[in-house]
Amino acid sequence: MTARPLRTWLTEMGVLTAHPIAFAALGVFVAVWLITAPDQWGWHELATVATLLMTLLIQRAEHRDTQAIHAKLDELLQAEGKARSELTQIDKRDAEEIERHRESKGGA
Repeated sequence: MTARPLRTWLTEMGVLTAHPIAFAALGVFVAVWLITAPDQWGWHELATVATLLMTLLIQRAEHRDTQAIHAKLDELLQAEGKARSELTQIDKRDAEEIERHRESKGGA
């Protein structure tokens, strides 16, 4: 797998883990675990599930914040008539490309 499809896949996986269905998938995972191996359920397993749950919660919060920032920036770009049109679609690029663009323009 080349780098670009891998980065695209990783981005898509990040978005999927921020979706509410990821919590349902975790619930199914725990239910299947409890049904198939109830004798293996202990503190270590509980810690594993808690870690997965916290990861999903953090990912969800970060995704929500990012989407809110994008919505606000989209509104500002639409309100400002002098904004460059190529920047309106920059969120479709890979993170590395966006960083290079910001560095070349003197940003962060």
